[in-house]
Amino acid sequence: MVLAWGILVPIGVLAARFFKILPGQDWPRELDNHAWWLTHRMLHYIAGLLTLVGLALVIGGLAHIGASGTHAIFGWAVVVLSCGQFLGGWFRGSKGGPTDPRIDGSLRGDHYDMTPRRLAFEYLHKIGGYIALFIATGAILTGLWRANAPIWMWTGLGLWWLCLVVVFVGLQRAGRAVDTYQAIWG
Repeated sequence: MVLAWGILVPIGVLAARFFKILPGQDWPRELDNHAWWLTHRMLHYIAGLLTLVGLALVIGGLAHIGASGTHAIFGWAVVVLSCGQFLGGWFRGSKGGPTDPRIDGSLRGDHYDMTPRRLAFEYLHKIGGYIALFIATGAILTGLWRANAPIWMWTGLGLWWLCLVVVFVGLQRAGRAVDTYQAIWG
């Protein structure tokens, strides 16, 4: 779970937020770079599988750390939010637009037209993802506490998270956060 939510998910969030347009990409002449999407999706699928493995260990009784208390509440909240993230992603609607026209040549699509379905997905996926990440941080910290984790784990994870925050702030200040619609269609 620490690998999934402490390392992979934050990298996937950074990819989705700041790398829709890559450095050196000739934007807006060069549109719809899929690198951020593939990275975001791959890292979150791996994190989802690791979450299921962790959940199986808890349910199977092999992981006694999360049996009760605050850690269990945080953990179950993360599992529920994670399921919501995957369901939302699978039902986000069609893309449409010039990069994904329909068979009849129409540009219609939930994303291209920003339908209510797509707007709901955008809002819920982004807000739900940040909430899940925040709660996962609580789950990780309470898990480390309950496991009486050695100081090197606390230190390593703390330094990693500090680096992520510095990178996030730096990229945000540099104006690297670009809306998906703009990155895909200009």
